[in-house]
Amino acid sequence: MTARPFPRIGRPGAAPTITTERLTLRPMTLGDWPLYRDTMGSDRSTHMGGPFAENAAWAMFTSDIAGWTITGAGALAIETNGTTVGQVGLNDIPAFPDLELGWMLYGGHEGHGYATEAAAAVLDWTRVELSPASLVSYVAPDNARSAAVARRIGGTEDATAPRPEPETLVFRHLGDAA
Repeated sequence: MTARPFPRIGRPGAAPTITTERLTLRPMTLGDWPLYRDTMGSDRSTHMGGPFAENAAWAMFTSDIAGWTITGAGALAIETNGTTVGQVGLNDIPAFPDLELGWMLYGGHEGHGYATEAAAAVLDWTRVELSPASLVSYVAPDNARSAAVARRIGGTEDATAPRPEPETLVFRHLGDAA
């Protein structure tokens, strides 16, 4: 497999704030660490390779924040009515063959459409502000909820796309696998 260039966006800057009818997608802060740590240290992170030890979760948390200034991609906290319910963002990391749109919800916040609304908003923002050649979502094959979100925002399964793990499903939002 031929590696894609890294970073893929190459447009470092400040993390955006994006609003929807119900949500505010905002830059993550140190105050988001306890929820993130607890989620990544629990079975909720199984589909992402977890549960993770605190040091590994910290490395991912800081990467999610610092990515905006390094590569122009990172994570945003998902808030509704002042409550942080998860995160959404762009992953432009060497371990991923392609620029990825990803999301996760914290416990107790499933079933309200937050992941779909947040992912759709970041997808729209990415199309307008970054215009990447390609954008995918990587989903564990047993994560039906994430696969459903990817489909609801228009992702189509790409069986020929490079993937971080052989069993990972790839949902393409922009571009092709070439």
